[in-house]
Amino acid sequence: MVNVSSVEGLRGSAGLHAYVASKFGVRGITKSAALEAAASGVRVNSIHPGFIATPMTESLESSLLPVPLGRAAEPQEVSQVVLFLFSDESSYLTGSEIVIDGGLTVGVPRKCLAPENIF
Repeated sequence: MVNVSSVEGLRGSAGLHAYVASKFGVRGITKSAALEAAASGVRVNSIHPGFIATPMTESLESSLLPVPLGRAAEPQEVSQVVLFLFSDESSYLTGSEIVIDGGLTVGVPRKCLAPENIF
């Protein structure tokens, strides 16, 4: 089973209280269901997408969401993670949270030198 939460299920977000609460709820249900279903061999995991290029987000100004990879994810990038979780390649994952956010929740973004200019 793959439950869809959001990066908002990993952090708070001002003005989105009901949405944040529901996504935190998905996260908790995933963990409880994973414990209950494990003995039956059923795996339960959650995904936590960030900024995804969909009709719902096309009017958002991308600079408001400082994604370290510099772009929104394509829907296919999310579906590939779901496919992985349904495959035998993820056979030892249950109760896991997969974050698909281009680094949005990694930390406070700032301009950095290109790797070749660091040393």
